[in-house]
Amino acid sequence: MRYEAPETLEAATALLAAEMGIARVLAGGTDLLVQMKTDMVDPALVVDLKRIGEMRTITKAVDGFHIGAAVSGAELKEQVELKQHWPGLVEAANLIGSTQIQGRATLGGNLCNASPAADSIPALIAANATVSIFGPKGRRQLAVEDVVLAPRKTALDKGEFVVSFHIPLRAKGMGDAYLRFIPRTEMDIAVVGAGIGLKTDPSGVITAARIGLGAVASRPLHVKAAGDALVGSKLDKAAVDKMVDAVRAACKPIDDKRGTIEFRIKVAGVIAARAAAIAYDRART
Repeated sequence: MRYEAPETLEAATALLAAEMGIARVLAGGTDLLVQMKTDMVDPALVVDLKRIGEMRTITKAVDGFHIGAAVSGAELKEQVELKQHWPGLVEAANLIGSTQIQGRATLGGNLCNASPAADSIPALIAANATVSIFGPKGRRQLAVEDVVLAPRKTALDKGEFVVSFHIPLRAKGMGDAYLRFIPRTEMDIAVVGAGIGLKTDPSGVITAARIGLGAVASRPLHVKAAGDALVGSKLDKAAVDKMVDAVRAACKPIDDKRGTIEFRIKVAGVIAARAAAIAYDRART
């Protein structure tokens, strides 16, 4: 195995594009190193991206926050302004593993590992996040919900990698939340996860809503019909019931030792309703 640690985007993509064998990028390494140790993957090349400045910084601009893909969950937690704008997103990132894991695990790795149960992805969907991707043809943008195609499969072409995330600024009347169900109290993989971001007008009427689901299909989902069900309401029971129905209709989960199909579909609606209530309260404060 060859290890490289380039300092520019161009050098990194050149290495990845030229490798004829299996190539992997290293950000935090909390997934990749485990996969290598358990012989799930045997890369010919590992490209460490942590020396590329843009991937290790968080900046606030007029259009929102730009978060490097190699920024750790622990570093996100220290960003006071980001927590004020998107508390649900920061909370989701800090549900990933233990304190030690959070010191290494990154948003970019959590997304590109392409697990349907990733905690950060539903929260990123709820925040209407996009990613900046760099590759042999230059830079392109993609909505977060369009990155993961199936378990362990992404929309990234050969030589491409995620450089950063763009999160819009929180406007007045906006709020978000992320909740999940796990068998244990902590350090477990989501059986169901739901992220919700919504916007209200001064009277409390919801004018826009985005709902992301995890662990209920072969990829994280943006359930547009569920968000639309809340628009025009003040989160009354009729609207919530309609949203829950849309959430459950979108679920296509599997049976496994951590949850049955029926259980996951049922809990998805419950978790989404609870997350909506939290997001609505945050939007109104």
